Amino acid sequence: MDPRKPGTRLRSAVCDTEVMVIAAPAVAIELRCGGAPMIDIAESPPPGASCHPDAKGGTALGKRYVDEAGDLELLCTKPGEGSLTIAKTPLTVKGAKPLPSSD
Repeated sequence: MDPRKPGTRLRSAVCDTEVMVIAAPAVAIELRCGGAPMIDIAESPPPGASCHPDAKGGTALGKRYVDEAGDLELLCTKPGEGSLTIAKTPLTVKGAKPLPSSD
């Protein structure tokens, strides 16, 4: 699956995680969750699939996940036990923007 279109909804093939693409790079990426490639929201996960032991960092509902360059941004719409990665590079939770000083 090549999630380059904002608004695309994806699900993990190995856990309950579901995400929506907010921003994506122009190049093809290998988006994974729990060590397995993510699938379209309409597809059913394969029976008996499970997260890779090294990819069980989990996702949190409502959090935005970004890559190091800031080209990819995903919104978690359903949490799960798998970690989000591009190939083997983990995505991180996007921090809140600091508010301007009121002085």
